[in-house]
Amino acid sequence: MTEPTKTQRLRTIEDPFVALGPSGVAIRDRLKHLTDVDDKVLRLVGAHLGQLASLDLKARCADGLDHNADAWAARKQALTGQSSSRWAGSITRATHDQWALSRRCQLAHIQSLEAGVRTLVHRLSQPIGVKGTKRAPGGYGSRGEWFHKSRRLATLEHRLDEARAEYQAGVVQVVRGGRRLLGNRHHLEAAQLTERQWRQRWEAQRWFIAADGESGKRFGNETIRVTPDGEVSVKLPAPLAHLANSKNSRYVLSCEVRFQHRGAEWRDRIEGNRAVAYRIHLDDQCGRWYLTAAWTKPVVKTVPLDAARAQGMVGVDTNADHFAAYHLDAHGNPVGDPRRFFYDLTGTADHRDAQIRHAISQLLHWTKRCGVQAIGIENLDFTTEKTREKHGRKKKFRQLISGMPTGNLKARLVSMAADSGLSVVAVDPAYTSMWGDEHWRKPLTSATRKMSRHDAASVAIGRRALGHPIRRRTAPPHDDQSDRRGHRTAQAGPGARGREGTRPPVTDRAHDARHRTGIQRTREPSASNTVRDARSSGSEHQMPLPHTV
Repeated sequence: MTEPTKTQRLRTIEDPFVALGPSGVAIRDRLKHLTDVDDKVLRLVGAHLGQLASLDLKARCADGLDHNADAWAARKQALTGQSSSRWAGSITRATHDQWALSRRCQLAHIQSLEAGVRTLVHRLSQPIGVKGTKRAPGGYGSRGEWFHKSRRLATLEHRLDEARAEYQAGVVQVVRGGRRLLGNRHHLEAAQLTERQWRQRWEAQRWFIAADGESGKRFGNETIRVTPDGEVSVKLPAPLAHLANSKNSRYVLSCEVRFQHRGAEWRDRIEGNRAVAYRIHLDDQCGRWYLTAAWTKPVVKTVPLDAARAQGMVGVDTNADHFAAYHLDAHGNPVGDPRRFFYDLTGTADHRDAQIRHAISQLLHWTKRCGVQAIGIENLDFTTEKTREKHGRKKKFRQLISGMPTGNLKARLVSMAADSGLSVVAVDPAYTSMWGDEHWRKPLTSATRKMSRHDAASVAIGRRALGHPIRRRTAPPHDDQSDRRGHRTAQAGPGARGREGTRPPVTDRAHDARHRTGIQRTREPSASNTVRDARSSGSEHQMPLPHTV
């Protein structure tokens, strides 16, 4: 690849920054050895509260943009009589979160449609067969393709008008249980489900057994209470109070939980009566009940940027099937050989998440062995890069970038790095792959080291995270074997003025150095000239060789 010419404008490159730490913690444990009575009670509680949550969501969607605090209080009061005040608060708060999430997704859908319409309008306005550039696409290849794209433009404009009208009216569409699972009802054979299996999964997804924490209350939660010994009890709704096996309409499960991960931190919170939220859910595929505990923590920056750069950096390039990583010292020099940490993003969501966690764990262990305190990673976001109108027939490429969980991956990396005492420095992804391949791939390739484009990109990412320029000064063309133009591949400091310009000739640098030091040197005659003069005078044996400079 060639470097952008002077007539091309480079994209503005944002400054690197230290990613903020995680804002919350969630841990999970299995509810083992439940009796048939426990299972029945949990199912009844989940079904009853799930029905209330569905009715509350319907009422919230009907209010639309006219919702206010009085409507919220009326909904909560209506739910309190059929459950309790705390259950009603958890249900209404979850309903508001669902409605707000749907609004954000609706806005993102509108922006995607607008981007598609702009691309189609531009390409349809170009003559047929006109080639595109890096900054703007060209026309379509044939009249048939132009006709079909004009029909698609009309379809997208109609969808965009409908989406805008719904957004302005505050109308959202939410499916409790999931739109995909709802669609599987009409394609049971393709989903490899029977009607009974689908019904069980659908009901389990629509159940609601979740309670928000309360600071100052016993063990941080009055609705779902977990003691330090692992005893789990649930406050039953009013219509199911007759199923209680303990006082105050509580049902105590016959199992105990032991949080292996962050167990000590969880125990400190509940012993201090600090808020902890709990959620009980059923994995219908294997018939197992799980308890998830979650709490918030203040978002703080782990270390300043200068402190994160002090001991070097590990640059990481995120790809569809692996992390490409390279260790760089504090001066931006690559150390050792590149490393790759592979993962597989096919299969179920749990499998993909496990693959990501395993690869990140390997990366963090290797980073700590390198002795650095930070990881440099691109601040990627492919939300505007997935449309079929932009990439045309590149279906595999669209599937590639759509399958990369950039947001979840960054959140997972930041959370796991904070637990390991490492910082994450996010950098602008502009030109990292292009400049890395152009300036670092060939110099780092040797007989024993094979450099890929992704490995070179990791070097570029690490240098940008350290504050060093990515591009190297290219060596000038040779005049002859004497190399009169001098060497020009040395790196300038990140704060040096004119570091991207042409390096001065060797004679000018030597002249400047003499003036800076105040030393006036007179060139001595070379040894060859001295010997030649001695031979001509016939006194070669009397002339000692001078010291050469």
